[in-house]
Amino acid sequence: MLTALSVVLNQFTIFFTQVLRLSVTFLPVAMCAMLYGPLLTGAMGAAVDILKYFTRNDGSAFFPGFTISEFMRGFLYGVFFYRRRVTLPRVAAAHLSVVVIVTLVLNPLWLSIMFGDAFIALVSMRLVKNIVMFPIEVGLLYFLLKKTGEIYSRARSSGYYAKKSQ
Repeated sequence: MLTALSVVLNQFTIFFTQVLRLSVTFLPVAMCAMLYGPLLTGAMGAAVDILKYFTRNDGSAFFPGFTISEFMRGFLYGVFFYRRRVTLPRVAAAHLSVVVIVTLVLNPLWLSIMFGDAFIALVSMRLVKNIVMFPIEVGLLYFLLKKTGEIYSRARSSGYYAKKSQ
């Protein structure tokens, strides 16, 4: 269900340029990470990347590097959120690690390989966008994960999962 939500949210991505875009598809990935852990969420991220290619292809060829990036995004969120209490510093650290590793290193690397653009130029464009968006994205992520944790705790304490498995 979270995979489908991520694919649907991808339809609302705003493209500034061919290499710079604004999206909230990281939210369902982080929710999945909190519930299912790093490996399953990494696999979900890779699956979402492939599904996004088929549902909203902007005319470019499929490049497996972005699938690796999406796996890493899910894996990193899973390392920070799975079976851990959601705190603002944890959310900020998780999102910062994803931004640095995936958004500022891996994705510009893949774009540089694909289009031959200068790596530093791609990073500098993304750096400005991510500095501006970081507090907004962390706030959204914190709120969503707190609510997800509350709902999950209520469902577990009500015995919903025990009834369902019988």
